[in-house]
Amino acid sequence: MHWAALLPRPLPGCASPIEPRALAVWALQFTPRVASVEEAVLLEVEASLRLFGGIEALHALVESGASELGAQVAWAPTGLAALALARQGRDDGFAGPLATLLDALPLEHLSAVARHQATLARVGCRTLGQVRALPRGGMARRFDAQLLAALDQAYGLRPEAYDWTSLPENFEVRLELMSRVETAPELLAGARVLLLQMAGWLRARQLGATAFTLRWLHDAMRSRAAGEGGELQIRTAEATQNVEHFARLLGEHLDKTELLAPAGELILVATQVEPLVEASRSLIPDAAHQGASTRLALERIQARLGEDCIRRPQLGADHRLEWMQQWTSAEPRRNARPQPLHGLPLPTWVLDTPLRLVERFNRPLYQGPLQLLLGPDRVEGGWWHRTQADGSEISCNVQRDYWLARSEHAGLLWVFQARLAGDETAWFLHGHYG
Repeated sequence: MHWAALLPRPLPGCASPIEPRALAVWALQFTPRVASVEEAVLLEVEASLRLFGGIEALHALVESGASELGAQVAWAPTGLAALALARQGRDDGFAGPLATLLDALPLEHLSAVARHQATLARVGCRTLGQVRALPRGGMARRFDAQLLAALDQAYGLRPEAYDWTSLPENFEVRLELMSRVETAPELLAGARVLLLQMAGWLRARQLGATAFTLRWLHDAMRSRAAGEGGELQIRTAEATQNVEHFARLLGEHLDKTELLAPAGELILVATQVEPLVEASRSLIPDAAHQGASTRLALERIQARLGEDCIRRPQLGADHRLEWMQQWTSAEPRRNARPQPLHGLPLPTWVLDTPLRLVERFNRPLYQGPLQLLLGPDRVEGGWWHRTQADGSEISCNVQRDYWLARSEHAGLLWVFQARLAGDETAWFLHGHYG
């Protein structure tokens, strides 16, 4: 498993660290498995690695956003191990064996153990490794069950279970500033922290904001004429989740705003949101939404990437299964509907080279005796066809009787019996049905 622990730290200009609940909502953009545990937030991201382009890409995204929100990040194979390492100030629980990394940590980094720190200290335990070395039977009798359970969960010996954070339907978050802000442009630094949280909520909900409102509350020492605060409503031309775009628009409005009194608290509300339709990354556009047919799209791709980049299967007027379909880059004939050339249904998969079957009492065998259901369907032709192999010319003339056969273990098969003069009347497997 792959876990991350986010430990809130004080941000410059803010009175207190970001609340775990707000941090958990922001983290839901990466995985639905987010839990608030004590003062931290735990993320189980194993199932999200491929979605975000691998471990390194996901690490970079989480660490970049968490840094702006003032949260320390630690990674480990278990959630409690990541939390213990984050409290120690370490960030990589994959740098070595997990047991070795945890054994060296002090007792207070695992809360269930820290509650018994005084008792454990009297028996000479200072680290988690020393606690783990104590006899389990004596520990189970002397301490509560949570101590052993937490140790086992941190070391990956017992599964972890948490109450996952649910995503709120509406977004409204507040931030208390460290000191009084005298001018409106100075509000942007604190507002950016709130915009990052809103962007995380939007990505988790797969929404885009078309309007958001920033409110500020005046300091308690304001004059009565200044009122309780003010607000700005910002609208965007189209739904977006881009933090830089939000910050740029907000900054332009704040430059033209005058505060009637110093502000001490900010509130951000996503007032208008709508589903965000991601642009298709396929070379073939959706005809229903972009008004382009598949044929025109293929023409554009062929013009961009070359004439031979697209090949189409085409049926030819040939009864021989090996030569019935050809791959070509030529434009297919319009309104051409090839007529069926066989009386029996054709197989889904065809072998490159027919497989010679064993016979018993003139009956073919393939994973047991074959039951011939339909046939024969005779195919003759190819006397005009020559091919090159190993520097010599080989005739492609065939004369075969095809049958639809049933195998008890392999299902329906497409088999034939060679009938060409001079050849053995042998049986061959040529295809399988889906």
